[in-house]
Amino acid sequence: MKMSIIILVVVVAYIIYLYNRLVVSRQRVREGWSDIDTLLKRRYDLIPNLIETVKGYAKHEKETLDAVVSARNSAMNTQGHGDKKAEAENMLTDTIKSIFALGEAYPDLKSSANFLELQQELSDTEDKIQASRRFYNTTVLALNTRIETFPSSIVAHLFKFQKESFFELDENERKEAQKAPKVSF
Repeated sequence: MKMSIIILVVVVAYIIYLYNRLVVSRQRVREGWSDIDTLLKRRYDLIPNLIETVKGYAKHEKETLDAVVSARNSAMNTQGHGDKKAEAENMLTDTIKSIFALGEAYPDLKSSANFLELQQELSDTEDKIQASRRFYNTTVLALNTRIETFPSSIVAHLFKFQKESFFELDENERKEAQKAPKVSF
C-alpha cells in the first residue's frame, strides 16, 4: 500500500514538473514575441518621421513613399505572430530599404543630419528586431521540442499546449542575408 502511494506521488510530481516546464516555455515564447512587438512598434513610430524627412528632399518619389506607408499600415494591422505577420514585416523591411536607397540618389538627403539620425535609429532597431527574432525562435524551438518529445508530449496533449510558428525571413531576405557584404573604397 505504502509503495503504491509513493509511486503515485512520484508520478503526480513528475507530471506537475513537466506541466510547469511547458508553462515556462510558453511564457518565454510570449515574452519573446512581446519583445519583437515592442521593437516593431518603435519601427512603426520612426517611419513617419523618416518619410517626412525624405519628402522634403525627394519630392518626385511619391510611389516609393506610398509603398512604405502602405507596407507600414499592413504590418501594423496584421495581428498575431504567425506567418502572415512575418510576411507583412518582411515586406515592410524591403520597402524601408528603398527609402535608404533614395539617400544615394539625393546627395542633399544623404547629408541631412535628420535623415542620418533616423537611418541610424532604424538600423539599430532592425538589429534589435533580428536579435529578438533569434531569441523568439529559440524559445519556440524549446517549446515545440517539449510538446513533441516523450513523456512531456503526453502532458502537452492532456493540457492542450499548441506548437508555435517560427518568425522566419522570406526567401528574398534569406538570399540577401547570405550575400557577402559590398565594400567600396
